[in-house]
Amino acid sequence: MSDGDAAGNRNPAGKKHPVLLDCCGGLNNVDYSKMDLTFMEEVLKHINFNDSSFCIAVIAIIFNPLFWNVVARWEHHTRRLSRLFGSPYLACYCLGFVIILLNAYRSHSITVAMKAQAKWEVMVRTDVFYTGIALMVLGTLLVVSSFLALGFTGTFLGDYFGILMDEKVTGFPFNIIENPMYWGSTANYLGLALIGASPVGLVLTAIVAVAYKVAIRFEGPFTGQIYQERSQRRKHE
Repeated sequence: MSDGDAAGNRNPAGKKHPVLLDCCGGLNNVDYSKMDLTFMEEVLKHINFNDSSFCIAVIAIIFNPLFWNVVARWEHHTRRLSRLFGSPYLACYCLGFVIILLNAYRSHSITVAMKAQAKWEVMVRTDVFYTGIALMVLGTLLVVSSFLALGFTGTFLGDYFGILMDEKVTGFPFNIIENPMYWGSTANYLGLALIGASPVGLVLTAIVAVAYKVAIRFEGPFTGQIYQERSQRRKHE
């Protein structure tokens, strides 16, 4: 018996019930002008968008994933770095080292921007502080465990250098969240913003999350294509 038949048998004969309407008439009928944006407005009021340290931090956040995606794709198509360094492994190690330096500078620029702007009194609370610590512990756990699971070349775009993994990593933390390295890093920045009671830190963390989300949209399909090409080559061997 179908669910519809069962529902019909529960209705007394001869009685009609009105058709249930979609809640709120659907999202098209929601009046977004009545949404409460007080919190966002309060956050933005405490930020100086013209501050040079803020602008530098934003540039660093956007530049990093753009840089490593452009360079890695260029290497995949040309193998120029592998030929330059004489080995795909050495080339990957060098790019990874550059990425580490860029990420260190990004973290530094975010910290400088947070210190350059005022704290928000609403965030100066014990529970907010310890929430920030918990997020940094969680973020560090995700980043470190991701690195241990992938190894150096797996973490730093070894796929683009022809250094492919034998099989997909499915253990912790990949069994609980996709792209744990990226979201662990985001959690670290959010935790740092909460610990510092920094509204500009919240905005910069949001920009980090958006930058990573865009990077994932490009990296995921391209990496999948690389492994698909390997599978096709193996079929023809």
